[in-house]
Amino acid sequence: MFRRAFWFTAGAAAGVWATTKVNRQLKKLTPESLAAQAADKAVEAGHRLKDFALDVKAGMSQREDELNDALGLGRDAADPVRPDNVTALPGPRRLRAIQNDKTTPLNLSYNRNEDH
Repeated sequence: MFRRAFWFTAGAAAGVWATTKVNRQLKKLTPESLAAQAADKAVEAGHRLKDFALDVKAGMSQREDELNDALGLGRDAADPVRPDNVTALPGPRRLRAIQNDKTTPLNLSYNRNEDH
């Protein structure tokens, strides 16, 4: 009697465990879950790429200082262009606006008859 109850309980517990395991795997394979996983991986890759770029920039700065010292080209301590410690990437580049120069006349009219 106890032996049957034990095996019945063990079988029921194994069935519940297997069912929950399968349901978790099925939820991981839904399109929403796959999209979220892909987005998380893309964000992680972006962070790793940013860290790599910062490391490269710091290494470049260090190597440039070494070369300047070797060539005897000292750098001013008050040089605002390049700080000693590199902690962030530079901001996005800004494009200069094209100034409307009055020396060259602009003919913006279009005459379709000139094309023939």
